[in-house]
Amino acid sequence: MREKTNIKIYFLLHFLLLLYSLGGIFTKEAGKQEFLSWRFIICYAGLLFILGLYAIGWQQIIKRIPLTTAFANKAITILWGILWGVLFFGEEISVGKLVGAGIVAAGVVLYTSADKENYE
Repeated sequence: MREKTNIKIYFLLHFLLLLYSLGGIFTKEAGKQEFLSWRFIICYAGLLFILGLYAIGWQQIIKRIPLTTAFANKAITILWGILWGVLFFGEEISVGKLVGAGIVAAGVVLYTSADKENYE
């Protein structure tokens, strides 16, 4: 039963991190707008909404898993940033980006599995 709960918490953590990474889209779009125009305000309102949800969700996550584990998983937002760059801004994925993202993902997996052994 505990393993199923941990899977649910990690799923929620990664959903929360996906949501957090969407803030970059709002930020980049706001930067393209005239300061204090309606589009600028809407983009920053979207960013503040996402950050508010993230803050509440983050507090709930760190109640349930070690802070070091939760924070190490935050690095996975690099992968989401690459995906959002391609989908929303037409950026290209280079081999270097893929290698770097793979190293980050491997580090998250290694750290999380090592941390899991310490808390069981």
